[in-house]
Amino acid sequence: QAFKIEISPDYRIIAQIGDSVSLTCSTIGCESPSFSWRTQIDSPLNGKVKNEGSKSTLTMEPVSFGNEHSYLCTATCGAEKLEKQFQDPEIHLSGPLEFEKPITVTCLVPDVYPFDRLEIDLLKGSQLMKNQEFLEGMDTKSLETKSLEVTFTPVNEDIGKALVCQATLHINELDDKSKKRETTQNLQVYSSPKNTAISVSPSTRLQEGGSVTMTCSSEGLPAPQIIWSKKLDDENVQLLSGNATLTLIAMRMEDSGIYMCEGVNLVGREKKEVELIVQEKPFTVEISPRHRVVAQIGETLVLTCNVTGCESPSFSWRTQIDSPLSGEARSEGAKSTLTLNPVSFEHEHSYLCTVINPEIEMSSLLVNGNPVTVSCMIPDVYPSDRLEIELLKGDSIMKHQNFLEVVGKKSLENRSLEMTFIPTPEDTGKALVCQAKLYIDEMESEPKQRQSSQILHVNVSPRVPTIWVSPSPTLEEGSSVNMTCSSDDLPAPKIQWSRQLSDGDLQLLSENKTFSLTSTKMEDSGIYVCEAINQVGISRKEVELFIQVAPKDIQLTVFPSESVKEGDTVIISCTCVNVPKTWIILKKKAETGDTVLKSTDGAYTIQKAQLHDAGVYECESKNDIGLQLRSLTLDVKGKENNRDYFSPELLVLYCASSLIIPAMGMIIYFARKANMKGSYSLVEAQKS
Repeated sequence: QAFKIEISPDYRIIAQIGDSVSLTCSTIGCESPSFSWRTQIDSPLNGKVKNEGSKSTLTMEPVSFGNEHSYLCTATCGAEKLEKQFQDPEIHLSGPLEFEKPITVTCLVPDVYPFDRLEIDLLKGSQLMKNQEFLEGMDTKSLETKSLEVTFTPVNEDIGKALVCQATLHINELDDKSKKRETTQNLQVYSSPKNTAISVSPSTRLQEGGSVTMTCSSEGLPAPQIIWSKKLDDENVQLLSGNATLTLIAMRMEDSGIYMCEGVNLVGREKKEVELIVQEKPFTVEISPRHRVVAQIGETLVLTCNVTGCESPSFSWRTQIDSPLSGEARSEGAKSTLTLNPVSFEHEHSYLCTVINPEIEMSSLLVNGNPVTVSCMIPDVYPSDRLEIELLKGDSIMKHQNFLEVVGKKSLENRSLEMTFIPTPEDTGKALVCQAKLYIDEMESEPKQRQSSQILHVNVSPRVPTIWVSPSPTLEEGSSVNMTCSSDDLPAPKIQWSRQLSDGDLQLLSENKTFSLTSTKMEDSGIYVCEAINQVGISRKEVELFIQVAPKDIQLTVFPSESVKEGDTVIISCTCVNVPKTWIILKKKAETGDTVLKSTDGAYTIQKAQLHDAGVYECESKNDIGLQLRSLTLDVKGKENNRDYFSPELLVLYCASSLIIPAMGMIIYFARKANMKGSYSLVEAQKS
């Protein structure tokens, strides 16, 4: 373990004259260090030093003006020597470093004395940005915090360089190692997203049923996250994906609209839009030859019917007056032929080619667990009383219906089949098939068949997100933390980070998967919420951050005062402001050893204080990060020193004296008079 040194208390101490003050110096990583104490200006210590193992204590009792100094503890372990006097400087940035945007850097040196001998240098790499010497006079002997500020504009060349804050205390009595401190921070320069671009394949104009792939790219540091969304009619935005590539299949006309790609990183965002137009797929039937055909008896005549806009049409042939066809019909793909061989007078008719084209419609978006109604419609079919419809999901038949008992008209009619089912994630990728069969006796023994299919994509509400916190949810003040959230479902959910306020409301922080905090403070402690949102639902997960801070601002008070009378009730209270999870230990100091007092919430009550309760009381506030000490002296005065000069006994004595003295005077007067006459008569004396 590295050789380290710590001092306690590590803050400015205000002591009452006559009190006892102890300064502690301890080491880590050395079994038997040697210690030495001295004042900053080499004045006499005026205290006693006690060394025990890896700890040394300097006790000054009683405290006097001669003890007013900055004290330096030196610990030596073999050839290695460490000193503790003033803290390392700190580097603060006004915000994240961004290319070509001015930023202010503050180099702060806390708790330094004497500050009139302090010099601060701020460097970027090996280049000196600013130097300042604090030569102004000092009004009081106290620890001061000094700082140096520089504003600069980051450029590409700054990447990889380091900011160095150097603090030098010019005191001849100290060696070079102890009078210079420096802190280094590597520059991480960011740039907001730019040059965001979209490529579309095959085209921004599509036909129904087609597919399109859109790819988005954006430049920036750190690399921007890509977010795809679509503008809705109500001006809201529907989040689609967090991937750079967005593929849409089985496009419908309602999928037309403006699609947005947004590049987002820590310092900014940039948006690009593209408009997709989905055109209705034309469904046409063409026959050839188109005109009246004159055929030679005995020849072979072929009538052709071609379809566009339908992948697997179902054909039927008939004469206009429903006479026998007397020919052979054959269908292949989008083409059907009727061959008349040989041609005779009975073939003299007008011939009609009919195509059956089923349509699949759904009542709503497919959402996991929500019932949806599927409609399979067969438009313009004749004869409809010979129609049969099946609805399949994958290889299983969901519903079957025939219209053999329905009396049809001699005209084109629409027939449909409806089925309600509850989609599940397992249905994604399966084909929903609407199959229509038309039984026509005059044609082949097998019915004419036509089917339409649609691939199912079941939307799922986001699952409970997963959160990773690096390095840990429990941190020391000033450190950094990264929180990453993820949730995978269809469509890809949007991730956003919020902080839960005291009233339960959420304060939006970021719409990135990763949310970072740098130079954390105790105020950053709290509950952070990750929400995964898509068009069918929302889910959330919480994580609580604990920012640990060394105890500070200890308040040690005594009620009614530090000087009480024997028999009074005294309450000694110790509180640590704004630092949660801090242990409070109250002690009474003594040469024979400290006594730990049983306190409740940092308060210790002395009922009927006695003379032996007087002395030095110490509060130790500590947690996993550090500790802080405060002490006070309680003075208990005995009853004999507090008697009232006008007590009842004295009052009686005063009254008795005022009567006795005149009476004695009268007796002496009459005795003297009697002696002068040679006799004494009390009666005569009274007459006189």
